[in-house]
Amino acid sequence: MIKKAKKIRSHIISQIHTGILVLEDKNIFKGVGIGYQGTATGEVCFNTSLTGYQEIISDPSYAGQIINFTFPHIGNVGTNKEDLESDKIWTKGVIFNSEITSPSNYRSLINLDLWLKKNKIVGITGLDTRSLTNLIRDKGAPKGTISFSEKSTFNINKLVNVTTKWNGLKNLDLAEQVTTKKSYIWSGFKTWKKKTGYLKNKKNSLHVVAIDYGIKKNILRYFSDLSCKVTVVSCKTKAKDILKLKPNGIFLSNGPGDPAATGKYAIEIVKELIKNNLPIFGICLGHQILALTLGAKTKKMKLGHRGANHPVKNLIKDNVEITSQNHGFEIVRETLPKNIEVTHKSLFDDCIEGIRLKNKPIFSVQYHPESNPGPQDSIYLFEEFINNMKKNAKKKRS
Repeated sequence: MIKKAKKIRSHIISQIHTGILVLEDKNIFKGVGIGYQGTATGEVCFNTSLTGYQEIISDPSYAGQIINFTFPHIGNVGTNKEDLESDKIWTKGVIFNSEITSPSNYRSLINLDLWLKKNKIVGITGLDTRSLTNLIRDKGAPKGTISFSEKSTFNINKLVNVTTKWNGLKNLDLAEQVTTKKSYIWSGFKTWKKKTGYLKNKKNSLHVVAIDYGIKKNILRYFSDLSCKVTVVSCKTKAKDILKLKPNGIFLSNGPGDPAATGKYAIEIVKELIKNNLPIFGICLGHQILALTLGAKTKKMKLGHRGANHPVKNLIKDNVEITSQNHGFEIVRETLPKNIEVTHKSLFDDCIEGIRLKNKPIFSVQYHPESNPGPQDSIYLFEEFINNMKKNAKKKRS
């Protein structure tokens, strides 16, 4: 149900409606508050994934965003300590269609509502998420403020003002907020298996330095699967300090915010790393930063891509991959220099999903080959990066 703010005279919405979502165009959605009691402002986007809500909410790439889940039954498998993509939750808020039910899963340790409270995430449920999704589809991702009050008392005008005054994600550098404060060596756990859980990686045949713009843990786990030691460094770590670590390859991670804003310091760092002819692999924000470094430009998308069912055409192998995605910016195709080859494109809107440098072992993709949640069609990209590092190490020895 949608109403204009000017039509609501009272600050008392309803004793039943303890949650409210106010959009910048003054549309108001009423529902039941869940999670943490409070107010949060961010960009309202939608995610179409059917599973993996805990991984989605804990993905640092959602910093500054309120997630509207299109799948109605969120929370039915509870939460656990293992399906976290970050130690801190950066998501601003969550929107669900249906009430959170009692969890039914052997791995569940805590109800999603309690988990949201613990992590201070404001949520709302019981509203028409399909109507909200259609609004975002037609008009683009709006700024919004979500509020939860058990007293059902809301200052509508104040919420509208807070929403409209927020500058939004464009020109906003969020990578510097979510990045690690200190360099660390990944603990070496591999990806989760049903019978064994997380196993320790005992082999370190290659050394990857991962620049953390908002890195997901499952990326680090895949490197452990492939016997890599991973050193994670801050997004502002100088190239000379990265090279002192003697890496076999450089990984540019996913992350939130406007790539052009992050590029103010990231471009100089990556440019120096490219000069050293090390293999480089980028994902999501790392993909966009690589493109900016090579001379291309990026722009904000109307909707963005968020979900675990996005078809991508592999232009090199001439096949289709079903991918997991989460991004609101893209590379401007017309600005690509001639030494960059487009390797993947979206079959939804034809945007660039992958690039590679023609004369160096450097490539990146816009989507998330590490999944969690999502299909595993694109894991081969990690193997390609490993092969690039092995070839480069062999070349140096000869």
